Amino acid sequence: MHLVIAEKPSVAQSLSRVLGASARRDGYLEGGGYLVSWCVGHLVELAPADSYDAKYSKWAYEDLPIIPQEWKYQVLPDTKKQFDVLAALMADSRVEEVVCATDAGREGELIFRLTYHLCGCKKPVKRLWISSMEESAIREGFARLRDGADYDRLYEAALCRAKADWLIGINGTRLFTTLYGGRTLNVGRVMTPVLALLTEREEAIAGFQKEKFYTVELTFSGFSAVSGRFLSKTEAEKLRSACLGKNALVTELQKQEKKERPPKLYDLTSLQRDANRLFDYTAQQTLDYLQSLYEKRLATYPRTDSRFLTEDMEAGIPGLCEKIGGAFPFASALPIAVNAAQVVDGSKVSDHHAILPTKEAASADLAALPTGERNILSLAASRLLCAVGEPYQYEETALVLECGGASFSAKGRRVTAEGWKAAERAFLSTLPKRQKSEPEAAVLPELSQGQALPAAEAVLKEGATAPPKRYTEDTLLSAMERAGAEEFAQIEDAERTGLGTPATRAGVIEKLVRSGFAERRNKQLIPTAKGQELMKVLPETLKSASLTAQWEEKLKEIERGEGSASGFMDGIAQMTAELVKSYAGAKPVSATLSQSGKPVVGTCPRCGKNVVEGKKSFFCEGWNASPPCGFALWKNDRFFTSKHKELTRKAAAALLKTGRVHLTGLFSEKKGVLYDATIILDDTGDRFVHYKMEFDKKKGEQK
Repeated sequence: MHLVIAEKPSVAQSLSRVLGASARRDGYLEGGGYLVSWCVGHLVELAPADSYDAKYSKWAYEDLPIIPQEWKYQVLPDTKKQFDVLAALMADSRVEEVVCATDAGREGELIFRLTYHLCGCKKPVKRLWISSMEESAIREGFARLRDGADYDRLYEAALCRAKADWLIGINGTRLFTTLYGGRTLNVGRVMTPVLALLTEREEAIAGFQKEKFYTVELTFSGFSAVSGRFLSKTEAEKLRSACLGKNALVTELQKQEKKERPPKLYDLTSLQRDANRLFDYTAQQTLDYLQSLYEKRLATYPRTDSRFLTEDMEAGIPGLCEKIGGAFPFASALPIAVNAAQVVDGSKVSDHHAILPTKEAASADLAALPTGERNILSLAASRLLCAVGEPYQYEETALVLECGGASFSAKGRRVTAEGWKAAERAFLSTLPKRQKSEPEAAVLPELSQGQALPAAEAVLKEGATAPPKRYTEDTLLSAMERAGAEEFAQIEDAERTGLGTPATRAGVIEKLVRSGFAERRNKQLIPTAKGQELMKVLPETLKSASLTAQWEEKLKEIERGEGSASGFMDGIAQMTAELVKSYAGAKPVSATLSQSGKPVVGTCPRCGKNVVEGKKSFFCEGWNASPPCGFALWKNDRFFTSKHKELTRKAAAALLKTGRVHLTGLFSEKKGVLYDATIILDDTGDRFVHYKMEFDKKKGEQK
């Protein structure tokens, strides 16, 4: 019997339908000689630092760097039940062979191998490598299963990347968090350079100095022409006056036939960019919608970095286009031209081909899909029809006129063949309240060189230079993809370029926002003060995309058998140790990073830092300093709860300011009555803060 392990339950169900494993069991399906189960994403991960030594549960510079000699792994608590299911299935005497059916790529290989090894399984492994969940693709994939050993180097590279990210993330985050003693300062090989992109753009905007300029616009019958820019309004006005009532002479007239080739098919990043631009979807939302479509067999594998198809797919493209053209309303009236060869190039396909709608999508009830999924599927369908279309052709006219002693220019365009743009315009026209397409240049009238034209009007126009635009997810994804382009150009057969992978870029952006390093403002992504300050104190090594490029080069060498995993990890360990050592004795230089960002309620009586409000206590911002300050006023301190009171922010502020606070309605557990008293802070520096009570003197008592 064969045990097939997929990455998710939905994928396992799709495989089971093809394999005939229809009997449901607890955590797997059975039938047709197969047991089909799943991993639920990562079941096993690298263990946290404190699993190596309990002292690492507290963060201290003196304990860095943390570099495991023997790596440990852990089963995630939320998925332990499914891990136990897989362990039992692998140990089942009926199972003779295990089929790895996780996603075909580094990450999928890692998910399977860590589970396989931690289960202690030694049974033979075969590998399923497919890019579509359509039944025909699944059958073909199982017909040509490969030996699992063929992917040993892929696994080695994946494990090296995970370990290296652990070393940089754990040590870098602890280093800068303990150095500044405030909020957790997450540092990562990919996240940090992306934050650098945002902060560099913000600095460029802040340092931008706007400059006014002036132009003169001449209006003719059917078109207008514009002068060059003037920095002086007076000079521009002189030209405007000189042109009043004068003819303009056509001095240059050039006509060119131009073609605009169809766009490439979508990879994940380009799809995320367009979805952000057209629908305002975040990169993560687009990935989630596409993943759901993939699991419903309506779209091909989402986490791809390729924009081409393989040669064996070429014959099926016309049939797919015909079905898609008839299924989507925007394409119903379009003449479908299919030039399949222009989307085929197997040399540019690594793990997975470009994103496509499947044939099953053509027969799906599109109206029944959630709006997000329907929009993404329609976007992928429109791109397919555009990519196989004819070139967009037009005649461009460039015109130069002389008037008042200066030159004026105008451009015009006459479309000669709509080509692929007909499909694009048809799709864009279905989008409500969206810019349908970029405005085309006007069609110029028939003119000849040397012809004199009377200007109807000469107008002075004022403009100003504009600062760089803040990033949107569309433009940030593009910048992430192109970051370090020069370094990646040197890497033969690199699996990825830029920062992150198509699959991880969305998560990186989300983590920047969650960590408080960046914020969304409408469609813009803006670095926070915390993010900008962090960039000022980090070394250039961690901020540059070149580190990712260097790692990728080494990882590709491991995959090809040209480099060793141990050599790569030795280099990462050395780099980590040098990073920590370089900050020995460093003094914090940023007050912003040394603050927790939580509401300040007073000053710590022990160390003088701010005391801020947390979920369960009012604690000193020096809680993770070196040495740490352990001062905290716990909201559920037994002293208060026994009196049926919770320590409020107002009361805590009074205790920190004057050392005392008067409270009413305190409950006496001994007598069962209520009373009033003054609570006095009695901090002796112990692990827990103590309190005393002072009672008001009763009337008639001697003062």
